[in-house]
Amino acid sequence: MTGPNNGSWRPDPEGRYEHRWWDGQQWTDQVSHQGQVGRAPLGAPPPGPPQHQAGPPQAAAGGDGFSGISGDLVDGRFSEKEAKAIANQNSKLLRVRLGEPFMARQGAMVAYQGNVDFAFEGGGASKFIKKALTGEGLPLMRCQGQGDVFLAERAYDVHLLNLTNSGLSISGKNVLAFSSSLEWNIERVKGGSMVAGGLFNTTLRGTGWVALTTDGPPVVLNAAEAPTFADTNAVVAWSANLQTQLKTSFKAGALIGRGSGEAVQVSFYGPGFVIVQPSEGFPTVTTA
Repeated sequence: MTGPNNGSWRPDPEGRYEHRWWDGQQWTDQVSHQGQVGRAPLGAPPPGPPQHQAGPPQAAAGGDGFSGISGDLVDGRFSEKEAKAIANQNSKLLRVRLGEPFMARQGAMVAYQGNVDFAFEGGGASKFIKKALTGEGLPLMRCQGQGDVFLAERAYDVHLLNLTNSGLSISGKNVLAFSSSLEWNIERVKGGSMVAGGLFNTTLRGTGWVALTTDGPPVVLNAAEAPTFADTNAVVAWSANLQTQLKTSFKAGALIGRGSGEAVQVSFYGPGFVIVQPSEGFPTVTTA
């Protein structure tokens, strides 16, 4: 039952949203619009649809936990976004609502809500040996249970891709998380050799999602348009079907790429794309 002195949803007096919460004495900043409950101060210009918030509005005199606190951090713009089960919370932060288990980089969890279990994921003896021999490290944890998990890595940009019966070769340091439905393995980049210090990457195949990180806004190059070359420290990922070759240039070593007199690039040929970040990692510090 609701009455003049009880809290209830009523048509928004400003007409900006479908309903606004009346606590029995005054209008509040809690609004409902197209099935989403959020916060929008009365009299403020609308920034768009209200940000979703968990739980029903509080009609008790004690308030909802935000009473007496104001500022941009609590005005709704930074509230949890729940429109999709797997999506970016912002450009630096990935939010995953657990249904099926998924894999994530160890240490990438920054927060979670609910009953979530994190377990070491080694990938088996063969992957362990490959890690030891190649240096392509991909320390993983399996996330399962019920709730929401927030993931980030050094405030890098986070990008979400969906694979459908496809493959993606990713530098292990750029892998943030991926669905457990994808098969992963450490593979040598074709055209290189272990003896010559070949390049090894993590390859994901199948159908599912993958979140990768870049140190700054990346560029995506279409290798079908022309032969494409990338610094081994700057390349993030590429279509697994591309033909690759390692190219070493001693003469240009002091001019292009980052290194100590020797420049190594990966060349790509065929239909597909290459993702390159605007960073070659931290420079190597040498001591006398």
